[in-house]
Amino acid sequence: MIGTIINVIAIVIGTIVGMILKSKLPDRITSTIFHGIGLFTIFLGISMALKTNNFFLLILSIVIGSLIGSILDIDKHVNNFSEWLKTKVKSKNERFTEGFITAFLLYCMGSMAILGSIEEGLGNTPNLLLSKSVLDGFSSMALASSLGIGVMFSAIPLIIYQGGITLIASSIQDILTTTMINELSAVGGLILIGLGIEILEIKKLKLLNMIPSLIVVIILSYYFF
Repeated sequence: MIGTIINVIAIVIGTIVGMILKSKLPDRITSTIFHGIGLFTIFLGISMALKTNNFFLLILSIVIGSLIGSILDIDKHVNNFSEWLKTKVKSKNERFTEGFITAFLLYCMGSMAILGSIEEGLGNTPNLLLSKSVLDGFSSMALASSLGIGVMFSAIPLIIYQGGITLIASSIQDILTTTMINELSAVGGLILIGLGIEILEIKKLKLLNMIPSLIVVIILSYYFF
């Protein structure tokens, strides 16, 4: 899990630099940067979603996964955890939870997070995660300059998410196929499109309730497609 650990360090350093910049940059500049991230997130999501070879599988995974997530109310539990964390670190940042969730989704739904974790789980040098660390470091600077220190604490679910994929990949490497990986990336891409819509303040979505879709798509692609 060395790739994920380096990724976390990059996010922490980037957040610290972003917090320093926040005090020196006018709001209009940080707002413009933030909107730029939103546009890029939508672009990235579309490019990932188009990797699917089966649109029925994609929509079925999103629908079933969202249903499971809504029943479990993942969005509510994560928001409660973020507010608890905010209290523990005594943060007065009103956008702490927004920063925490936005950064988590941006860092974890991308294809580099999925493919990089799988690459390391298969015993290869984590080149993708090392490259992702550089990108996330700069992204965290931009996010932290707009949303504050909550961005740093997204490293907590990042460790669980990427580390979990790495461990699972090492256990099921014999059944992982290129098709499964592409469909997994496509589902992550749809969630990223939703995140971009949120960042641009077009509409608020409960994207965390869609997270189970990432598991559903693997199961469906293995057994039925």
